[in-house]
Amino acid sequence: MIRLQKYLADCGVASRRKAEEMIIAGQVKVNGMIVAQLGTKIDPAKDKVEVGGSVVGLLGKKIYLKLNKPRGIVSSCVSQRGEPTICDLIKEVKERLYPVGRLDQASEGLMLLTNDGELANRLMHPRYEHEKEYLVTTQLPVSSYQLEQLKHGIRLDEEKTRPARVALTGHKELTIILREGKKRQIRRMMEAVGNKVKTLKRVRIKNITLGDLKPGQYRNLTPEEIKTLHS
Repeated sequence: MIRLQKYLADCGVASRRKAEEMIIAGQVKVNGMIVAQLGTKIDPAKDKVEVGGSVVGLLGKKIYLKLNKPRGIVSSCVSQRGEPTICDLIKEVKERLYPVGRLDQASEGLMLLTNDGELANRLMHPRYEHEKEYLVTTQLPVSSYQLEQLKHGIRLDEEKTRPARVALTGHKELTIILREGKKRQIRRMMEAVGNKVKTLKRVRIKNITLGDLKPGQYRNLTPEEIKTLHS
């Protein structure tokens, strides 16, 4: 027996957290009946699970990709206003993939995509505090006072951000390493200290680096990289 939300994640439908939301919203059926209670267990060998009217099953092959998202591309597989998405860049991959975390449309750089819902949930869950590294250029020179503010945390949405590792690489260039992922966090942090982001590029998630991938390019992770993500 397996919990329903874990089964959905293992099937590549969504991360476990998103699967829980789908169950609560009544979007999941087991043997023809809507199941809206978390903690429900199923037998994958006997029970028929449906999401949105489609039967889902366990994946035979798990896929792990890294992609260099170009600017102007939406970092999800669903477009709200007809914009190109990251899934438009990997059309030859037939398996259903979903992104691990997001980058806003104006940002670029490293993204991970997988059909391994359990791993995606671990990488996105805030309690694991995985590092993410960004290269940032700003509109104005970064002062020492602004740098200290960024390092010690900025109050956003009535909550202070966690301390960040920040290093200047030029008058208007810096690297920022975060252990959290609030919406548009770096852009909002810079605005809070009186500056603005000109360009933003993610170059690392945990120990996975962007490497020499050009914008729009992607490749499968190596066995060593996959092992790193699971550690």
